[in-house]
Amino acid sequence: MLETTTSAIRPPDEAAMAAARELHGRLTKPAGSLGLLENLSVRLAGLAGACPPPVPEPAAVAIFAGDHGVHAQGVTPWPQEVTAQMIGNFLAGGAVVNAFARQAGASVTVVDVGVAHPLPAPASDLGAPRLIDASVRRGTRDLSVTAALTRDEALAAILTGVRVADELIDAGAGILLTGDMGIGNTTPAAALIAAFTGVDPLDSTGRGTGVDDATYAHKVAVVRAALARHTPDPADPLGVLAAVGGLEHAALAGLILGAAARRTPVLLDGVIAVSAALAAAAFAPDAVAAMVAGHRSAEPGATVALRHLGLDPLIDLGLRLGEGTGALLALPVVTGAVRVLHEVATFDSAGVAEK
Repeated sequence: MLETTTSAIRPPDEAAMAAARELHGRLTKPAGSLGLLENLSVRLAGLAGACPPPVPEPAAVAIFAGDHGVHAQGVTPWPQEVTAQMIGNFLAGGAVVNAFARQAGASVTVVDVGVAHPLPAPASDLGAPRLIDASVRRGTRDLSVTAALTRDEALAAILTGVRVADELIDAGAGILLTGDMGIGNTTPAAALIAAFTGVDPLDSTGRGTGVDDATYAHKVAVVRAALARHTPDPADPLGVLAAVGGLEHAALAGLILGAAARRTPVLLDGVIAVSAALAAAAFAPDAVAAMVAGHRSAEPGATVALRHLGLDPLIDLGLRLGEGTGALLALPVVTGAVRVLHEVATFDSAGVAEK
């Protein structure tokens, strides 16, 4: 299934991109006056193979949740039970992601790919977020001691992400948004970013939930030791995910690959999403054409990853919450970029003189 998915991912359509650039030149505005929005709309035309591309709606947020054995190393002060408790909050509609999703008119789907503690029963309200049980194992192993996952476990999580992408797109979603939940998941994200980009762990590791200086220094040391132990090869993305990744990271990589295979844009959230995006790009470089960077996370590794992917974030608000919150805030920007090509008059049709 993974090979079938990656083989379906194609480069962007150059003719559609050229048509979008030409159309921008005829719209009633100075050339280039919409800055990055023009580049974004051109990229989305190339992804869709059409000018103008479809308006990216409705939106669907997929929150992948998992726990991490490295939590035992004291890389975060938050107890691991919070992962399951926050899933209950998502399902009850009480988290920040829920508030932002209601504002954006986006659906929310929560996917358990490896939560360690028992989950609450999903809400019976038909308008509440869905919960999908796709658990591969109850949390990863401690990446500082042994490989976090077997290759088969990492593959199972990736394929879960592909299946969720297909399901959401088949249900009518025009754009997918990445979400995540997992106490301690910025530690494997930092390891993934260092592994795929080659930067020092000091440059890929952030403070996550806001740890103090001593915990931060320990977290960097844990990431450094894990990379030295496993020496993951960036040319083997499955091996990298298995060695130092999380189940939610692997599933997000699958979601991105599934969206790219269906030529559907995927709006990336923060550092967890962009670490997964590096893995997706290693599997299929052309998958980058489907990626839109929603925001620049305050986590330093996010900037490293975005630079490696060649993606410009749409907003920069100092966010580091995760859940899909930054992607949801950026969603109207993406929709607006495409609506320009659909709805703005040309100089000829509007009777406006050009310079």
